[in-house]
Amino acid sequence: MNAFAPGCRPRALFAFVCLAFALGVPGAPASAAEKPADAANARLDPRTMMTGSWNRYPDLEEKPLPGFPPPPAIPDPPLKPEFMADWKARRKAVQEAEARGEPLYTNYTACIPDGMPAMMMAMFPMEVLQTPGQITIIQEAYNQVRRIYLNETLPSFEDAEPLFWGHSVGHWEGDTLVVETIGVKEHVRFRDVPHGKRMRIVERLRLLSADMLEDEVTVTDPDYFTGPWTFKWMYKRRPGYKMQEYVCEANREFLDPETGGVRLKIGK
Repeated sequence: MNAFAPGCRPRALFAFVCLAFALGVPGAPASAAEKPADAANARLDPRTMMTGSWNRYPDLEEKPLPGFPPPPAIPDPPLKPEFMADWKARRKAVQEAEARGEPLYTNYTACIPDGMPAMMMAMFPMEVLQTPGQITIIQEAYNQVRRIYLNETLPSFEDAEPLFWGHSVGHWEGDTLVVETIGVKEHVRFRDVPHGKRMRIVERLRLLSADMLEDEVTVTDPDYFTGPWTFKWMYKRRPGYKMQEYVCEANREFLDPETGGVRLKIGK
């Protein structure tokens, strides 16, 4: 019986390679048909490939890429009737003030960081770091740092100390990272939407390609919402981007108590 593959001759260095192909020895070189699939799977492994710098997609100056339509517009929150009127009035006032060129005072004016979930909209670039047992997300704006602990248990709502980014735990469901966050400070709001201590944010992050990342966000709050509030953000990889320091060190803006608008301090 000839143990060598057809066309192979047992001479010099070719003997072992040919025998490996014929017998299927583990570690033998893959065929040309297998290599692209294996490379693609390794390249898109979300457990390693989320690491890197990302920017919101599409940004203000970018046209959508073929095959990657931008996410739908974020819908209005499903606020209960007793909260909806005040929220709509606030949003209208904000829009009218911006149209006049006289923006209202907000947390941004006070150099207060976004917190959750707003920091994930990636107004500035963000960096994702994957390490054993933890995923760290750093938002360039305000140097915000969010830590997601893998395969751990969230504290109860009563025991969760209110924080800007809350308490986050995550786990993998196939190629999707599922993250739950609770314990966000009540004055930390996204789009002026009020919330209570029982607000829960669930994110499903997955790679759409080697350079595109999707974050599907669902917010629930039995105290303020009539149902879940779901929307998506998308991010495009920024290879080689180095995160910059962002500090509100010389902020001169303050709240005008008469108009509710922003004033600027002149001089010392």
